Amino acid sequence: MCLDKMSREECEKLGLLNDPPADQQNVKEVFWDPVSRVAGDLAFYVKVDLSNRKVLDARSTAALFRGYEVILKGRDPIDAPMISSRACGVCGGVHSVTSVMAIEMAAGVTPPPLAIAMRNMAGAAEMMYDHPLHMFLLAGPDYSASIVSKTEPSLFQAAKNALAEHRDVHGFTKIVDIMEALNPLKGQLYLEAIQITRIAREMFSLMLGRYPHPSTLVVGGVSTTVLPNLFTDYLVRMTKLFDWAKRMALIWEDIINFWYKERPEYESVGKNPTGNIISGGIYDDSELAESGDLYKYEKANMWGERRLVTPGVIKNGQLVTTNLVDINLGIEEFVKYSYYEEWKERILETDPLGNKLSEYHPWNKITIPKPGPLNWREKYTWDTAPRWRREVYETGGGPLARHWVTALAGKLPQNPYIKAGGGKLRITVPKGTSLPDIELEWKVPKVINALERNRARAYHVAYVIGVAMTNLLKALSYLREGKSKVWTRFEWLNEGVGVGFYEAGRGILTHHIIIRNKKIYNYQIITPSTWNASPRDPSDQPGPYELCAMSTPVLEEFKTADEFTGIDVLRSIRSFDPCMPCTVHMFTGRGVITRDVTTCSCSI
Repeated sequence: MCLDKMSREECEKLGLLNDPPADQQNVKEVFWDPVSRVAGDLAFYVKVDLSNRKVLDARSTAALFRGYEVILKGRDPIDAPMISSRACGVCGGVHSVTSVMAIEMAAGVTPPPLAIAMRNMAGAAEMMYDHPLHMFLLAGPDYSASIVSKTEPSLFQAAKNALAEHRDVHGFTKIVDIMEALNPLKGQLYLEAIQITRIAREMFSLMLGRYPHPSTLVVGGVSTTVLPNLFTDYLVRMTKLFDWAKRMALIWEDIINFWYKERPEYESVGKNPTGNIISGGIYDDSELAESGDLYKYEKANMWGERRLVTPGVIKNGQLVTTNLVDINLGIEEFVKYSYYEEWKERILETDPLGNKLSEYHPWNKITIPKPGPLNWREKYTWDTAPRWRREVYETGGGPLARHWVTALAGKLPQNPYIKAGGGKLRITVPKGTSLPDIELEWKVPKVINALERNRARAYHVAYVIGVAMTNLLKALSYLREGKSKVWTRFEWLNEGVGVGFYEAGRGILTHHIIIRNKKIYNYQIITPSTWNASPRDPSDQPGPYELCAMSTPVLEEFKTADEFTGIDVLRSIRSFDPCMPCTVHMFTGRGVITRDVTTCSCSI
């Protein structure tokens, strides 16, 4: 059996097996293109044993080439934040901030405290935009009445009789009411989320000029004009989200608990068997800006652990490190199954502290595109294979990693809105227009899976409201003290090395830069979707999408192979919040694109 609508010859070129053995006659191969609802650059192949309801194989394909590393080489470093922001139209703000951080490290400059607070407020607003978008427009439809009624009719019937535990807060009496509200294009929650994203974008624009590509973010701080009403305008908008954030967390709490109760085996959908997860941390302590220590590589452990989201690595569920230098040294990037050539030049032997660097470290990596045919046995994606200490790590879709590390580390600076430690987060959301202040509690789960990635993301909007409030109060305090400076003057060095550690909505984001003769000598971006959508590595370890898909049982209800939709696999992948534009971009050689048409062979 081969892929739908492909000839035998085409399948053989792809390295697919035709005519399975007799004991595999009920094996079905499916190639979804696209998978994500946000962009059409992710394709995914699975081979499924329908008799035993098991995924036998999976391959993640990034269909287009990301060329920003090539574009930036040889340019003035000052160009990098504006250009790299275009890596994505969904999360362009985080790319700009990460780029600026990398350059500030290379140039030895620390922004003023007020500028750090404003960047944090913008970053929090970006998450307030990003996560509702995913929860209700991109992943939400997978749990809607329009989908569940077709793929799991018995589960849908159970939802009609299941009371929602937190109905007094969010207003939905039964689980089926939530499912109806999740229906795409017309459901109440779907439509509300669109308005919420608009408010969050306005908040970001108040701090950094515009969204998604900030116009007032500069190396050394920000160039935003700090008017008296700037922060009150931000607060007025944010108060509209207070009650909505409480409802969002508890709506998904009820959905997820219902799923576990009715389908206990759903614990394995999207399950990561390694228990490995990584975070770069985010939201710097503005008080450290006064000492000038922020973004200095030799001080990275100190300022990293003072962030309002702690950086760290979780291995098999346990915290390994929160040291940004350790995290940086462990990152390598491989291209065995990617459309790139291996590089021969080794740019740096050591990091700025004298620690030995791998030849596969991003500071040493050179992007050499080499297009070729799709072949599962050889090269099949434009994505690379990032690894940490040669092992597979996922980003937890963003919030799961951020929450997990922060909750276990217990190093969160004191603030009135978020408390961390003992594997828990306690988040206080202020009083809104109709609901009182509420303390939400998130706990480290016993497993990494699709439902837990979504649960953490639902709680993260409440979390970043706490981040925004903390920094808003600091910003107002700085103004009262006359500390209104938002930019630090500096002189460019002839040479420099820097790395920006940050978090996009979907997880860890790093920009690595090497400056020589005041020009960019090498620039590398590793996005969260680069980690998650990665192919096999030289040890043939599957990437996170692939690994989690192969751990996913087939639980949907169908009678014949033609009725199989793969909804369980799709929920697994979408729980990562896949956003491929910043993982891949178009490479045309000398050709010119006159028209780009994407077709979808999936029914979900």
